[in-house]
Amino acid sequence: MDPSLAALTAFVLVAPVELPDKTFVATLVLATRYRPLPVWLGVVAAFAVQCAIAVAAGQLLGLLPRRPVQLVAAVLFAAGAVVLLRGARRARAEEKEQEREYAERAGARRTGVRAALASFAVLFTAEWGDLSQLLTAGLVASGRPAVPVFVGAFAALAAVSGAAVLLGRWLLRRVRLALVRYLAAGVCAVLAVVTAAGVW
Repeated sequence: MDPSLAALTAFVLVAPVELPDKTFVATLVLATRYRPLPVWLGVVAAFAVQCAIAVAAGQLLGLLPRRPVQLVAAVLFAAGAVVLLRGARRARAEEKEQEREYAERAGARRTGVRAALASFAVLFTAEWGDLSQLLTAGLVASGRPAVPVFVGAFAALAAVSGAAVLLGRWLLRRVRLALVRYLAAGVCAVLAVVTAAGVW
């Protein structure tokens, strides 16, 4: 696959998955506690590590026989669609609960490096096994090149966290997160079908 297309696919898949997700909410809460720049730097550092782990996992899966791996990737994409559809129905209540949880984790007000480290710690622990991580691994496992997938996924996560830091409250008031979840579910469903079709 063309590297730029692989990067674009990763970006288009990960960005709508993360916009209504805990990543956005956690970054928004952190940005209300600490200064925006250290928050964003800490968050994107956590995303860089998480994306690297997801890509490495996808490469390891890619060493297995091709057909079973592609079927697993298709199942991951289909599961992502189901998770997003289920989450769309309870998006607002879930978001309020997540805000409380991350406010507790953030703790006392910090500045500079301490704020960046706190942001890194909160996002790093929150993202394990997250849908974006599974989908990133699935993209690499299904045969897309690792570096462009990493670049696309990381760019999507950095953009979503930047939007949370700069425009978080404004976006929450004006964008229906349930609609974003439905769109992301559609993207996952299409990828599941395309990946499964590629097996045969």
